[in-house]
This record gives sequence, C-alpha cells and structure tokens, in this order.
Amino acid sequence: MQLRSGVLVLALTVIAGCAGPVRAPFEAPQEERALPAAPSGLLASLEQRIQTQAGTPETIDNPRTSTSGFKLLDRSEEALRWRLALIDAATRSIDTQYYLYHGDSTGLILTSRLLAAADRGVRVRVLIDDMGTLALSPSQKKLRDSMGALMIAHPNISFRLFNSSDNRNALGRGWDFATDFEQLNHRMHNKSLTVDNRATIVGGRNIGDEYMGLHDHFNFRDIDVMGIGAVARQTSDVFDLFWNSGWVIHPNQTTRDKAEAAAPSQRAAMERELRSSQELERFSLKPQSWESEFSALLPALHLGSSEVLTDRPGPDGISNDLYEWITNTIPKVKTELLVTNAYLIPDTSGVDLLAGLTEKGVDIQIHTNSLASHDVPAVNSHYKAWRAPMLQAGASLFEARHDAAIKVSVVDTLPVSAKYMGLHSKSMVIDRRFAIIGSANLDPRSAFLNSEMIAVIDSEGLAGELAQIILRDMAPANSWEVGLDDDGKLQWQNDVETTQRQPARDSFQPIADWFFMLFPKRFY
Repeated sequence: MQLRSGVLVLALTVIAGCAGPVRAPFEAPQEERALPAAPSGLLASLEQRIQTQAGTPETIDNPRTSTSGFKLLDRSEEALRWRLALIDAATRSIDTQYYLYHGDSTGLILTSRLLAAADRGVRVRVLIDDMGTLALSPSQKKLRDSMGALMIAHPNISFRLFNSSDNRNALGRGWDFATDFEQLNHRMHNKSLTVDNRATIVGGRNIGDEYMGLHDHFNFRDIDVMGIGAVARQTSDVFDLFWNSGWVIHPNQTTRDKAEAAAPSQRAAMERELRSSQELERFSLKPQSWESEFSALLPALHLGSSEVLTDRPGPDGISNDLYEWITNTIPKVKTELLVTNAYLIPDTSGVDLLAGLTEKGVDIQIHTNSLASHDVPAVNSHYKAWRAPMLQAGASLFEARHDAAIKVSVVDTLPVSAKYMGLHSKSMVIDRRFAIIGSANLDPRSAFLNSEMIAVIDSEGLAGELAQIILRDMAPANSWEVGLDDDGKLQWQNDVETTQRQPARDSFQPIADWFFMLFPKRFY
C-alpha cells in the first residue's frame, strides 16, 4: 500500500536495460524452478529433528511431509534477526519475493547478506514488484544504484521485476497509468523469504526500516510466521508461479555488463554505508553462525500442517482465489473469529457474513487501524462508513492507537524510538485452531487487483499464541474500542479517555480523510 521515498532497491540499474514492452502477454525470461531441499546444513538438520519429534521422519523417497514447525515473528527486531539467520544458514538456495524493497538500513543489511550467501555459492533469486520506482531521493538513488549493480553483477543472483512499465520516467509511468490503468494497477503484494527449500518466512512485512522498527518517524506493527518443513516447499511453489509467469522481465546483457563493471567500487561503497548505519547497532554486520539459536528454537516451535494459498497471475489478469477462499471459509467458523487487518473496507456482503456468524453464536473481534494510526488516510475514508454496520452485525471493533504501549516493547527496535506507530498486520485465528498469516488486506484492492498470499496453519498451539497476541494488541493501552452509545452514536474508548470523535494524531488527518472520500475506493 505504501509508496515512500527510496521505495525500491535495485530499480534504476535494472530498468535501464530491461527487455522491451510489457503489455500482456509479457515476454517471460527462461523458466526456472526451485532447487530441491538442501540435503545438509542447519536447516536440513532442524527439519529432520522436527520430523522426528512429530513422528513423521523424512525419507529420501518422500521428502515432502505434511508437518512443519512454526514460530511467530511478533517483534520487529526478531523479524529482521531471523531473516538474517536464515540467509546466513543457507547452503543451496534463497528465494525472495516482496512488494517493496527499500534503499535504507534494512535493505542494506539484507542485500549485504544475500551477496555473502551468493559468494559462497548459494543460488539467489530476487523477485520484486515494479510499483515502487517513482519517488527516490538523491541519497537513496545513489544507494539503490550501488546495491542494484552488485545484485545484477553477481553470477549467483537472478533478479526479476513483476508487471514493469515500458517507460521508467515519472511522466511516462503516469501516462501508462492513465492509458492502461487496469493492466498496470495489478500489483504483486506477496511477501516471502525461502531458504534451502527447508525454511520460509511469510507475512505482512516488506523489506524496509518501518517494517523492522528502524524508522525514526513511523514504524509498523506487523507480524510474520517462520516455518521449517513442508511449508517451505509450498511457498516455493508460489514463488515459482510468479517467477515463471508472463508478468516478469529481467535485465538484459547490456545492463549486466554495466553492472559488472561498476561492481568492485560499488561493493566497497555499500559496505561503508552499512557500517555508518546507527540503526543497526544491535545486529552483526557480517554473516555469523546461528547454530545455538536454531538449537534453542526447536522446543519453542509449534507443530502443525499448512497450506500456502495465493492469487495467480494469468494472461488476462490476477485471479481472486484468496477472496473466494475467505468468503467460503468465514461462514464455516464455529465459535470464535479473531481478525487483525490493517486496511479494512468491508461491503454489504462482508457485513452480512458477520451477521450470519453472530446468529450462530460466534464471538467476533476485529482489530484495524484508527485514523490516528493510519499511513493511508484514503483507506480510512472508505472504511469509516462501515464501523456502525459491523457493530450492528454483532462484531466487537478495535482500532490501533498511534501511541500504543507496544510501540516501545514490540514495534520499535532499539536504539530507534519512532514518533508514532501504525498497524500493518494481516492475520486471523479461527476457533483457536487455525492461524492465517499473510499479505492479504480485507479491502477491494487486495480482493480484486493485487496478488496476495497467505499461510493457513492447522496448529492449536500456534493459533493459541496468535490469539493472545491479537487480544494483547486490542487491549485499552494499545487500541481504542469502538462502540455505540445510548443514542446510537459512535464512541472510542481506551484506558484513559472516551471520545465521540474519531481519534487523529494531527489536524491534517481529518482534512485528508474528508478529501479522499471524493475518490473511488478501488484506487486504494
């Protein structure tokens, strides 16, 4: 959803020499599949121990078992730390798929680790949506070019862009959107990192400081899940679906030649930039051994089975598979539905689904952004009309506080202390048995325009932990509870006050909230 300055690492170097026009049907690069699961290494050993613990030992003849071990990545710091751990542990392959990949401290350290993995012979594939290439500051342009040249130049790294425009300057991009809006408005919102086809991280976080608690102005409260086992192969199947789709392009030989020429000086410059980052003082800037961390991880993992679902890119657009899954699954909830979703714009059918659950006695609790915590006020402009209908349908409704208590302990990563936080999580718990974590918002863009992906995990342990996290985030110190007073008017209540006006963090937000009501909700 977010378009920030310095949004996409690698873009300019790549796009200067990318292949031809990208109107559908696109001209895809050569097909390439995920490598088989690595036979050795920390992640292979960890998966084998998980299978032994689960009583379903892996065999050579049947390497894809149904059991995986799962860990929730709740805190921003651990979300970055475990990504570094997986990359450092890689022996065979790394596949990364992200909507945004920023030119900041987070992008620096992850790119440095990907390069180090490629140096030791690991095959690295990087797939990024081409949406975020418009707003670039001079300093981030320089950094982005440095990182991009290194990635393109490395013989063990392959890079592809999803749904790229055939004209990369801002005016040309604007013209393309005006003349072919439906085509270029389809974005790859998927987010995953899969290593050795043994371990994966799936969830809501992009690669950028605000997603890892390292932005000094605004940080997101977000959540991912790390899985070791069959879930990694399931995620690889999703990656390959996009990597080999007709929606991707890759740099041509001229671009590679230029990148190779620039690489020696660029790597030294990137490493100097990395060492100067004050935000990364709690992280090792060099690859390290994570053997003790992975050994300690095993007892804390939740065992369960999984299915990784995605929308599918096709010749005529992107499928609506996840929207159909959600609308077919929600009516089957039996006792409890817990939802945390950053960008929520329900419609009449969605409210009807909630009312139907209430009639069956299902307890429904929904957590989303307030205007005060929003980074996209346009979404709030179209969400706010549904507050009262959702409450009348029987749901309990909570909205995140921009000054939530969890900002210090969960969202910010020391030494950073941001001015405020916003919600970016997308997760659900069904009947304290199924945990659903991924990239999908509950709004028209996610339903009908973006590609999204989710991990559906059958694990009472994981579902129970995720439920407690969602309930913690709904607590009065972290959220406003939205309700109707005796006169049927909306009110917001937390642990210190009650108000009849939607909370805002400044005087500009209500103005923006009104302004964006003038535009169709599908743009957001």
